[in-house]
Parts: sequence; C-alpha cells; structure tokens
Amino acid sequence: MSAHQLVASHVEGALKEAANHGISDDVVARCLLSEAIRLFKNGRSNDDIAAELTAAADNLDDDNPLIFIRP
Repeated sequence: MSAHQLVASHVEGALKEAANHGISDDVVARCLLSEAIRLFKNGRSNDDIAAELTAAADNLDDDNPLIFIRP
C-alpha cells in the first residue's frame, strides 16, 4: 500500500464519520488542510509551505497540463 492509498483510506473513513455527525465534506477538507499545514510547519519554512500550496492551486485544472510543462 502506498502512502497516498493509506491516507486516502483514512480520509474516506473521516468523511463517512463526519457525514454521520452532519459535518460536510467541505468542512472536513478545511480541517485536513489545516492539519497538513500544521504538519508542514514541523520542518518547513512558511515560504516553502506557501510555495507548496501555490503549486497545488496552480494545478487545480484537470483539463490542462501541469503548469511547469505548459509552454
């Protein structure tokens, strides 16, 4: 099992449990993002974290190639 598969399975479990408590997927996603940032802060600078988040935001469009390979 890859790290991504491991985390994805826990996220699915969290989403199901949250739904049982009336908590929306959007709220869960915001909480997960906050936790990811908390983990990043254990060993990364704020500028590095910001760059990571910017790169993720720049690549939100599934219909276009990744920004670093665009002409």
